[in-house]
Amino acid sequence: MKRQLARLLSFVLVLFISLMGASAAYADAMSGDYKQDTLTVIETLRTAINLPDGTPEKLTAQTEARKLINDFVARYRRNTSLTRLSSFTTMRTALNSLAGHYSSYPNRPVPQKLKDRLETEFKQAEVAVNRGN
Repeated sequence: MKRQLARLLSFVLVLFISLMGASAAYADAMSGDYKQDTLTVIETLRTAINLPDGTPEKLTAQTEARKLINDFVARYRRNTSLTRLSSFTTMRTALNSLAGHYSSYPNRPVPQKLKDRLETEFKQAEVAVNRGN
């Protein structure tokens, strides 16, 4: 009986610690304020895209950008009040494009054509999110 109780208690503790650790890591990535998170993601991605190729910071920035893209989409994709906003759909288009490039060509620089397209979409998203759309 004591052995089963000890196993149950240890299982509950492991579960509790793992869930608390996961929620703490998730909470650090996004603030929960859609407008602020959108603007933060845009600025971080602009920085990652515009760093010179071949620098050690570029690899770190790409890794952070991929994590930020995943966190942003995971946080806001199920919020139906946001998915109807033009800022969200524009951001999602830009994020999908950049994530697709990072997945398909992880060792290649972002092409200028994609950079230009992303910059256009980031500007549209900024204007829309500042307007409340």
